[in-house]
Amino acid sequence: MNLSDLINFIEKNTRTVAEYSENHFTLVLWALGISLVIWVPVGLLLTKSDKWAARVLALANTIFCIPSLSMFAILVTIPMFGLGRKSALLALVLYAMMPLIRSVYDGVKNVDRNVIEAARGMGMSTKRILVEILVPLGMPVIFAGFRITVVMTTGIAAIATYIGERNLGRFIQDGLVRSNTPMMVTGAFIISVIAIGLDTILGLIEKRIVPKGLRISR
Repeated sequence: MNLSDLINFIEKNTRTVAEYSENHFTLVLWALGISLVIWVPVGLLLTKSDKWAARVLALANTIFCIPSLSMFAILVTIPMFGLGRKSALLALVLYAMMPLIRSVYDGVKNVDRNVIEAARGMGMSTKRILVEILVPLGMPVIFAGFRITVVMTTGIAAIATYIGERNLGRFIQDGLVRSNTPMMVTGAFIISVIAIGLDTILGLIEKRIVPKGLRISR
């Protein structure tokens, strides 16, 4: 395959490429949004109990180890989800559980205990210590987890094509069946662009939020 074959395929299938790209992008955004709303608060709550943290993280690790195709196959058997976007969203949210909870928990728990004791000595409440000290100082680790989740979710979303999602994964699936290299490369390339684009945006946000001295080197 050469570049002209790839360009010709995209030109001949512009409408389909646009539709699948939009579906893939919106699925990833919905999954990330729901995951952040659920798992970030859970990660913060777990910092209060190491016992519960160990249990929940063990569960998250177990879920994360389930092969994605198996996960989608299991979820479509649940009547209220079935084939399509609901099962895809649930699977992606479950996969995001481990990196998000782990990053939030580790980010907060790894803050220097001396800083916390100093804050308590100044009369700061537990809530203020969490909001004004623990979360800001833990933000580099938390953001690292966010960025890993974004890239991971964008890639796994392609597997949702096997349960009825009309996204970029369909190009890869159909391309394999038809031995159509331009079709496969188109799907893989646009998925990569979405992942890199979202990661870049998060990187820019991180630069504005996280002080330079606290950022994790990459």
